[in-house]
Amino acid sequence: MNTEAKKGVLAQGAQNFKDLFHWKVRSTIIDENGEEQVVWEKPSLPPNPFRLITMLGLAGWGAYLIGFSAWTADAFDFHALSIQTTKLAKHFGVSKTKITEAITLTLLLRSVGAAVFGIFSDYFGRKYPLVINMWCLGALQVASIYCRTFNEFLAVRALFGLFMGGVYGAASSMALENIPSEARGLFSGIYQQGYSFGYVLAACVNLGVGGATNTWPTMFWVGAGFSFVVGFLRLAWPESKQFIEARKASKGSGTKNFRKSFTACLRAEWKVCLFAIVLMSWFNWFSHSSQDSYTTFMLVGKRLNNTAASRASILMKTGACVGGTIWGYMSQWIGRRRAMIVACLVCCCLIPAWVLPTSEKGLEAGGFLLQAMVQGAWGVVPIYLAEISPPAFRAIFVGLTYQLGNAISSPSTQLINYLSENNFITFQGRRVEAYGPVMAIATAIIALGLAATASVGPEKKGARFERAAAATAEVQPQLLVYQKEFDTNSETKSVDLTQTQTALSK
Repeated sequence: MNTEAKKGVLAQGAQNFKDLFHWKVRSTIIDENGEEQVVWEKPSLPPNPFRLITMLGLAGWGAYLIGFSAWTADAFDFHALSIQTTKLAKHFGVSKTKITEAITLTLLLRSVGAAVFGIFSDYFGRKYPLVINMWCLGALQVASIYCRTFNEFLAVRALFGLFMGGVYGAASSMALENIPSEARGLFSGIYQQGYSFGYVLAACVNLGVGGATNTWPTMFWVGAGFSFVVGFLRLAWPESKQFIEARKASKGSGTKNFRKSFTACLRAEWKVCLFAIVLMSWFNWFSHSSQDSYTTFMLVGKRLNNTAASRASILMKTGACVGGTIWGYMSQWIGRRRAMIVACLVCCCLIPAWVLPTSEKGLEAGGFLLQAMVQGAWGVVPIYLAEISPPAFRAIFVGLTYQLGNAISSPSTQLINYLSENNFITFQGRRVEAYGPVMAIATAIIALGLAATASVGPEKKGARFERAAAATAEVQPQLLVYQKEFDTNSETKSVDLTQTQTALSK
């Protein structure tokens, strides 16, 4: 069943919302005349995940694992700071809120790095921009150790954020463009949990070094080594086959073609870009508000020692890895937006179990379940952004919208800490900072806002973005190929579609 998509932002948003209540999955496509149409697919039973895993060949697994490792190292480097807020506050003689200024600066500068390295990745390829990213991250981790004052530390972490921002778009594009389309939901969920896995590794290292203030540099040394190793692995692995083949069509006019395609893309896709930025703002508020201060919450609000708090943090993010994988896999069956929304709503129901327990085991169980939903919604993000992005500009679209969302949410940790340190509750007869209530209220509001935003967004599940020409290719206005394939039990047959990227001026 094909129906023409409604025109206008409000009408389209209303239609997207109504479509959530149809069992069939709705996808928006563009035909050879540039007209948007709606195609409905009858969902099949979830595919066997073990079969999906065996679909990747050596090239696919190599590219995927290196992309996953880059994202994991990126997360480790970030959490090397956030998980040691208390230690760094004592080392530099400032408040914990002051330390979170470094997190804020890192998040703000990441959008600049995403724009610069996203353009490099779409123009030069996935390889060398990512290599430079990882090596610079390693060098800046080392530089952080040798800062003599807190202002020097802030300056280094700001520069660190710039290079950190370039990782996500290039790494996710490299990883997912080698995955068969029917397996992308599962592998998107696994890929996104590189962030949670990086947190788990950071928490394990933090647990190993102990709670003494002078142990904080060890985390940064480990992060530096991790980043350098991933950079060398990426250097040894060849460029993406899809990117090499796509660039063959440039015919020596790559820069001119790229400029024309990029300008045309902005004219045609700016509404989708704005939606993605708003969505990613909610997502980043969601994760940072529910996790960055959680270790501090257990140390200060629940009176756990460093060892117990680290154990609880590890189990919390282990739940995130499990939830992200499951919901990413489910999105291949029920649709991307439905998976996000259901995970957010279940998260709201789990908030009391997350902040009210008083024992270590209770906090571990609540944290595990809540983060399984938070990162469950996140598990859909890599493939969802890749599918709604302009195919030739996946690296910059995915990376920049993600990092602009990060920039908008950058005050989240600082705000949580400020509100918590200036409000108090009584716990076991003692007056403690109100991390629990502040985090609970913030998470509930953000989860509902995220669900509402996703409910009016586009759905393009199954888009064959890897078949698009590179942005440097010499193409006629309507020759970016975009294929949509359907399951054998779909009510429509498999079709080849030509997506009009935009009318390029000759």
